[in-house]
Amino acid sequence: MNDVAALVDARLLAEVFITLFVIMDPPGTVPIFLGLTGAMTGKQRNHAARQAILVAFGVIVSFALFGQQLLSYMHISLPALQASGGLLLLLVAMDLLTGKMEEPQPSGTKGVNVALVPLGTPLLAGPGAIVATMVFVQRSDGTLADWVSIALGVLGVHLCLYLSMRFANVIHRVLKDSGTILISRIAGLLLAAIAVQLVADAVREFVLAG
Repeated sequence: MNDVAALVDARLLAEVFITLFVIMDPPGTVPIFLGLTGAMTGKQRNHAARQAILVAFGVIVSFALFGQQLLSYMHISLPALQASGGLLLLLVAMDLLTGKMEEPQPSGTKGVNVALVPLGTPLLAGPGAIVATMVFVQRSDGTLADWVSIALGVLGVHLCLYLSMRFANVIHRVLKDSGTILISRIAGLLLAAIAVQLVADAVREFVLAG
């Protein structure tokens, strides 16, 4: 038991999971996913769900691994990243609160794989999720426990996303339209609070540094 505790930071794991869960909003993806895959068969819809998760996971992991080097190269500080990330998350929160995230964007290109674009990115692996993951990596001490906790948090959220899309029809029947919208609005409120906290932390770091 002690070995497991040494490999996982429970508080960091919970923070990563909850933050990304609120941003990526698995219940809120249900109406979007059903709208984008409405003409597909059940087998095609399941395949689209797997593709979207792989794309989103690949994008987020890439930024988690190489985002720090990019920031160093461009001479961007962590407080600046936190402030910009908070503003981006606030925009995502406003979209959730106003219902814009529930409106799939029409594609004018015939034959485009919706599992890749717009579902995999930017709807799932959007700027909010990317910036939040980079901030967690920047904040970490670089220990094995921190890396394991971040990885488990990211994996957990993507598993929830896959299950939401895999059983989208069942979830939508249970929650109904009103239930799904209610969950999206609550997620928007939580995300707005997280965004404000990020900006406040960045301002405090700027003041202390000055």
